[in-house]
Amino acid sequence: MELVDILTLDNIILNLKGNNQAAVIDELVDKLAENHLTNNPEQFKKAIYQRENEISTAVGYGVAIPHAKCESVTKPTIIMGRTLQGIDYGGQHTNLIFMIAAPEDASNEHLTLLSQLSTFLMNETFRAKLIVAMSENEVIDAIWEQEKSQDVTVNTEMNSGNYLVGITACMTGIAHTYMAAESLKEAAKKRGMKVKIQTNGANGPENRLTAADIQKADAIVIAHDVRVDTTVLQGKRYVDVPVKKAISHPDQLIDQALSYKIKESTVGETMMEEEPVAEEKPRLNFYKHLMSGVSYMIPFVVVGGIFIAISFMFGIYASDPKSEQYNVIADFFNQVGGKAAFALMVPILAGFIGYSIADKQGLAPAMIGGMMASIGGSGFLGGMIAGFVGGFAAKFIGKSMVKIPKSFQGLVTVLIVPLLSTLIVGAFMFFILNTPMSMLNQFLEGWLKGLTGINAAILGALLAGMMASDMGGPINKTASAFGLAMFAANIFEPSAALMVGGMVPPIGIALATTIFKNRFTNQEAEAGKASYVLGASFITEGAIPFAAADPLRIIPANIVGAAIGGAVCMAMNISLKAPHGGIFVIPIACNKPLLYIGCILLGSFITCFIIGFLKKPLSEKERYNSKQMSSVI
Repeated sequence: MELVDILTLDNIILNLKGNNQAAVIDELVDKLAENHLTNNPEQFKKAIYQRENEISTAVGYGVAIPHAKCESVTKPTIIMGRTLQGIDYGGQHTNLIFMIAAPEDASNEHLTLLSQLSTFLMNETFRAKLIVAMSENEVIDAIWEQEKSQDVTVNTEMNSGNYLVGITACMTGIAHTYMAAESLKEAAKKRGMKVKIQTNGANGPENRLTAADIQKADAIVIAHDVRVDTTVLQGKRYVDVPVKKAISHPDQLIDQALSYKIKESTVGETMMEEEPVAEEKPRLNFYKHLMSGVSYMIPFVVVGGIFIAISFMFGIYASDPKSEQYNVIADFFNQVGGKAAFALMVPILAGFIGYSIADKQGLAPAMIGGMMASIGGSGFLGGMIAGFVGGFAAKFIGKSMVKIPKSFQGLVTVLIVPLLSTLIVGAFMFFILNTPMSMLNQFLEGWLKGLTGINAAILGALLAGMMASDMGGPINKTASAFGLAMFAANIFEPSAALMVGGMVPPIGIALATTIFKNRFTNQEAEAGKASYVLGASFITEGAIPFAAADPLRIIPANIVGAAIGGAVCMAMNISLKAPHGGIFVIPIACNKPLLYIGCILLGSFITCFIIGFLKKPLSEKERYNSKQMSSVI
């Protein structure tokens, strides 16, 4: 049996309609029921949410793997969903969702196949192929190719150097267990280390560690969300972390294990596999909380910008009842976009930063603080700070009230926590933050509006280059956050430069696969066709497979082309009143649409020719072998 026997064409949704976690889960469960793979979809959905409440199944890398074993599932199945715009799933921006459904009596063979997908998703190129796939058949082809190329041998003797051993175990033993093991193996192999990881999956412990393994081990990592038997470790020191940390930070854990800056295990300690471990201590993950707020705010920004741009099409003053240009339709679009959507941007940003920090208790105080930032002139930056102050205030007060009798807990949640935390954030905004922050905003607005010529070009080059540098990573997100702050202050030139930075890499690469076809394999040339569409839609992910395969040539070419396009864009005072949407919003949201398209094409052709200069032509044999492999798969 192959993986494609359980992830079939009719189990793939390439364009999810849902724009949040709950809607996407509903959509995937509906597909499960539509294909007669569960006889009680509500029961299975309940099992999925029970798993999510234990620990989020968002694993990073833009991937979530909701999964559950349930008696209502008729046979082991994987339902795949993709959203190119992405959703907030468990506080993480997510594009690919794989819902794994297993019956209570699933066979070992089926469970092995389900876990195999989890290891495939650790491969960046494989994930990128799924992002750019234009059809369900291309998804299946990518899985076939990954299955053929996967090294299924367990090798603990051929490598040289230190020896890493470990144990991984998650709640259900289907997905995270194997992803953590794969992540540790790959990180260890890159260091030339021998490695052996025991996986406590749904089939039971596999690749068991022995006393001899422990004696030889130079580093030990235990990554688990359920308790595991550590008696085999014989009192040796080990790193003890949740599974997700092994997936996200394997190198850090290996360094820690090698340095033995870790705790002593207790000889004779026996851990039952079904009992969840205590939760990891909460950390001040500012980036995660900020991105949670931004992800909820972006739809308001997009709708507001596009609606205001439409109102301007009737005339600059067409929405003003006192003007001779007045048009009731323009007034309608301006009121929805400018007076409603834009007014909600900063409160929504602050509110969902607070929600990410303190759950429902943080929503009201943070959102009220955000509204005060909007009223008081401190804008995006003030709203961001209000979100953190309101969220952490609610969290601290909520924890301080845990000793109150249970009969009063409801009162604490709906009255005491929001009242006190709102008092704190409100006083902070009114007496401390709003005045200096509004002065800073006025200074920034004046400085940006006064930028001309070379100064504007430098800023445009910087913003667009940052967008193209890591295609969705922290540098990209930093530039985006700056653009959103300026957007909230009605300064729209940075938004234009940022979109150039996001569109140039995929379009430039697509042009290179067309003009310099002999520099690419046949598979890459085919993927280049999809990059035209993705680039035009402002979906930078189309560049990821090429950057992953040849980062030293592709990434610099992307940055240079994007930076030049962004520099020209800002030097010409081009503005864009919609920060997302690509070619579809340029005609209605850009003040100089033809010149703007010219900036995008300029940057794209520069990227294209740099790639053509840096990459060497492939031999016919290399290109033919690639084509032959594709046809076999």
